[in-house]
Amino acid sequence: MTSVLTPHVVAPPANGRRRLRDLSTGLSAWLVGLVAFLLSFAWSWQPSYWGDEAASIMSAERPLPSLFGMLDNVDAVHGLYYLFLHGWIDLFGASELATRLPSAIAIGVAAAGTVVLARFFMGPRVAIGGGIVFAILPRVTYMGSETRSTAIATAIGVWLTVLLVLALRSSTGTRRRQVVLWLGYSLLLAVGIYVFLYLALLLPVHAVAVLTASRQHPFWRSRVVWLGASLLGLSLALPIFLAGSAQREQIAFIGRRPQVKVTEAAVMQWFDTIPVAIMAWALITIAVVAVFLRRPHTHRSAGLPGRAGLAFFLAWMVVPSAILLIGTHLVTPMYSLRYLSLCTPAVGVVIAVGVAALANNWLRAASLIALVAVIVPAYAVQRGDYGKNEGSDWRQASDIIAARATPGDGIVFDQSVRPSRLPRLAMHLYPDAFHGLEDVTLTRSYADTGWLWDEVAPLTDVLPALSNLDTVWLLQNSGSGDSRKETNVHTLQLQGFHVAETTLVNRTRIIEMTR
Repeated sequence: MTSVLTPHVVAPPANGRRRLRDLSTGLSAWLVGLVAFLLSFAWSWQPSYWGDEAASIMSAERPLPSLFGMLDNVDAVHGLYYLFLHGWIDLFGASELATRLPSAIAIGVAAAGTVVLARFFMGPRVAIGGGIVFAILPRVTYMGSETRSTAIATAIGVWLTVLLVLALRSSTGTRRRQVVLWLGYSLLLAVGIYVFLYLALLLPVHAVAVLTASRQHPFWRSRVVWLGASLLGLSLALPIFLAGSAQREQIAFIGRRPQVKVTEAAVMQWFDTIPVAIMAWALITIAVVAVFLRRPHTHRSAGLPGRAGLAFFLAWMVVPSAILLIGTHLVTPMYSLRYLSLCTPAVGVVIAVGVAALANNWLRAASLIALVAVIVPAYAVQRGDYGKNEGSDWRQASDIIAARATPGDGIVFDQSVRPSRLPRLAMHLYPDAFHGLEDVTLTRSYADTGWLWDEVAPLTDVLPALSNLDTVWLLQNSGSGDSRKETNVHTLQLQGFHVAETTLVNRTRIIEMTR
C-alpha cells in the first residue's frame, strides 16, 4: 500500500543535513507566518463590528458569574473563547484592533503550521507556496480580522495534524517520545473542540492518513494507537459535546435558510467571489490531473506530493463539507459556509500544488499574479468601512449619534430584525457614543439575564417614559418591518414628536424626532 506519510525524499539525509533542512523549513515557515499575520492584521480595525462579533464582545465583557450563567443557557460551545476574550479585553480593551488581533496572530501560526505540514509531503518551494496561498485566501483574511474563534480553531487544526504526522512517522523515536506525541495529540484535540466544536470533523480526515500510513510501527499498531488517542481526546471534550447537543436549537435557524447550492458553496465557502473561485478551482484541477495522471517518479523532481499525499489534502477539503451537508439533510441543521474555514489550509496547499505543476516558471509566475489580482478586490472590500457581514455600519452610526445627540435625549431601537442585526447592539459595542442617552424601551440589561441580548418592551408599552423627553433618536435597520411600516415613527408622532432629520448610513437609518 502506498503510504500517505512516505517521505518526499526517499533516502533519509544524514543527521547534519537533516538538521539544516529542519532549520530551513522552520525559518521559512515562520517567515510565511509573519507575512500571513501582517496580511490579516492590516486594516483589520477599519470595518465596523457585526452581529457575531457583538456576541463575542458582549459575552466577554460580562462579569464572570453572568458569563457562566449565560453559558448554561446558550453559546456553551464558544465558552472557552469567551473566557479567553474576557481576559484579553481586561488587558487590551475592546477596540476593533485589540479584539481582532488574536485572530490575526492565529492565522500567522496556522500559516507557519501549513508550511511545516506540507513539507512532510512535498518539496520546500511547494510547501512554502501552500502557506502563502493559504494566507491570501479571502476566507482566511476575513477570519483573521474577526473577533471570533474560527482562526484560532484553524491554527489548532493545522498543528494537530502536524502532531499526527509526527506521531505516525516517529518509527525511530523512543517509546517516551511517542507517548508524548500521542498524548499531546489527545490534549490538543480536546482543546480544539472546546474552542470550536466542529474541529472534530478533522478526525475522519486524520483517519485517511492513519489508514494509508505504513503498517510498520514499533509502538503497537499506529491505527490502534491513533484510535485510542482520538477516543481520549473526545472523552475529554465530552462535556462540550453534551452542552452543544443540549443547545442545538441555537443553530436551528440554519434549517430555515434556503439550502446552500453546490455552486454557491464552491464560491462562498473559501473564495468569496466568482473570479477567485474560477482561478482556484482551475489550479485545483491542474493539481489533481498532474499528480494522478503523471508517472509517480515525476512528482519528486517537480517537488509535488505523491498520490496518497494529495489525496489526504483533498480529503481535508471534501470530507468535512460532505459530513455537514449530509448531516443537515438527514439529522439536524448544521451546515454553514463559515464552519468550513478549518479546511482552508488544505485548500491553500492543493492550489499551490496546481501552480507548481504548471509547465514552466513563466506560467507559474503568471498564475500567481493572476490569483493575487483577482483576490485584491475582495481583500479591499473586506477592509472597507462596511466590510463585515451584511454591511454592518454600527460604528459609523454611533459616530453620528455621538456628534448630534445631547445627554438627556431618548434613544429607541428597531426590534423587528433578527438578534444579530439589532441596531441596539451598536450601543454595547460603542458605548461612549450613547453616554447620557435614555434607553426608552430597555427593561433588563443583557448582563443581568441568562441570555445574549437585552430584554426590551414594545415602545407602545413604555409611553410614559417619553413624557419628559424633547428629542428621541430612532435607529432602524433599513428594510426591516419597522422601517417599512414606520411603526415606531407613528407611535412617536402620536406622542407629539415630528421627524426633524433622517440620515441613512449604510443599512442603518437614524431618525431625529423632536417635539
